[in-house]
Amino acid sequence: MDQPTGKFDRISINPQIMNGQPCIRGMRFTVKRLLTALATYPSHAELTNEFPEIEEEDIRQALAYAAQSVDDKIILLDGTGR
Repeated sequence: MDQPTGKFDRISINPQIMNGQPCIRGMRFTVKRLLTALATYPSHAELTNEFPEIEEEDIRQALAYAAQSVDDKIILLDGTGR
């Protein structure tokens, strides 16, 4: 996977942690899990209440990382190229 550009000092990728999935600050808390939690808890206050180890800057960087990860990629939805 191409690494997104930009400053992501709270996103870490280590093959020894969560099989190399992007994680928040070296914890066993993946960016994907944080994005899923954001969909479940749209209020940042609720999310950080449920997961007190997550900070506002973690949320911001996870969203920016996800946005850059899908930037300029074509995703075929029906297999026909459309």
